[in-house]
Amino acid sequence: MYEPVLLKNVNVQDGHLLSTYEAGGGYRGLHKALKEHTPDEIIDLVKRSNLRGRGGAGFPTGMKWSFVPKRADKPKYLCCNADEGEPGTFKDRIVMERDPHQLVEGMAISAYAIGAEVAYVYIRGEYVLAIRRLEQAIAEAKAKGYLGTGILGSDFNFVVHVHCGAGAYICGEETAMLDSLEGKRAQPRLKPPFPAVAGLYASPTVINNVETLVCVPHIVARGPDWFRGIGPEKSPGPKLYCVSGQVRMPGLYELPMGIPLRELVEDHAGGPPAGRKIKAVIPGGVSAPVIPEPGLDVGMDFDSLAAAGTMLGSAGVIVVDDTTCMVKVATRIIEFFHHESCGKCTPCREGLNWVVKVLRRIEAGEGAPGDMEQLDMLCKGIFGNTFCALGDGAAMGLRASLAHFREEFVAHIEERKCPFH
Repeated sequence: MYEPVLLKNVNVQDGHLLSTYEAGGGYRGLHKALKEHTPDEIIDLVKRSNLRGRGGAGFPTGMKWSFVPKRADKPKYLCCNADEGEPGTFKDRIVMERDPHQLVEGMAISAYAIGAEVAYVYIRGEYVLAIRRLEQAIAEAKAKGYLGTGILGSDFNFVVHVHCGAGAYICGEETAMLDSLEGKRAQPRLKPPFPAVAGLYASPTVINNVETLVCVPHIVARGPDWFRGIGPEKSPGPKLYCVSGQVRMPGLYELPMGIPLRELVEDHAGGPPAGRKIKAVIPGGVSAPVIPEPGLDVGMDFDSLAAAGTMLGSAGVIVVDDTTCMVKVATRIIEFFHHESCGKCTPCREGLNWVVKVLRRIEAGEGAPGDMEQLDMLCKGIFGNTFCALGDGAAMGLRASLAHFREEFVAHIEERKCPFH
């Protein structure tokens, strides 16, 4: 029986308060980091744990930290990406609302490791309760000496600022987020240079997701071997899975990385409503290619899903049952990406505009011969030709829908109506 680590306080009364967090062993990792380890030793601990970024890319966290120059003529920054705009994803919101001190502690340890004294939490403005709870936690931590100057009697100084976004999905892309923090229009930057060398204000910057950062205190307190003992060797640790869609028990589940997708959806989330069958599952937010029902025995980790032609992404698991039209699903997803495109790249800006037009035409029963080939061509023109992954995600998702459920698209065109109506 798996015992929750990251969500252990979310259903505890007053779990957002410092007193509750401390009573459960909170800030033990920060004490240990400052009193027993050098910054380089913390980086080594995280490397040995094999913690991989939980924001979607799955890049090794310790390796990312090690890219920050040891000596720099500019200040170093830590940025927490709490924008969480991926449809089907709500894990970071729950952590910030119910257990914000876990994030504050994780940020403090991470900043100590990379040599940063200033951090920003870039959070989507719609998360009103999470913003309020996080600001309260920062104030409590500062009053208790976990933030500020000379933390816990050391020479480490650290402050955290909360910056509210204005609802732009593109700010989930790390370099667009940096431009927004600097007061510019949020658009992805060309890389290199990478943020670790020239990030916020052209200074060395580490950007980590909320879930990534809350893993850090537990790695320091319990050790990298404990972390590596959970889940598969190449993608270890506890993982937060957001399950939504046509399923009996939608919600946030903490389980080991690598759990079979079928077990997550059918055993933990209760499967589809009575009398229905699972048709497909999107495993990692709408950017992730869909998996048809026969493929649900895949493990929910970075490598297994990549081998299956999709990705873990944000672990926003969206269940689709057999009453749903996949043309409608694909149209709504591409409409979202088209609306949220920042417009910087021609393939994304113009390509998604045309994809939406074609999909709407097919969905309305007005499709024409050649539309399927047109969609294939548009996906080819978008994928791999943009500054960031927004266009890639849209193209990959549509390609998977066309590959696995092509007959539904063809039926819309040939029968000039939706077979599910």
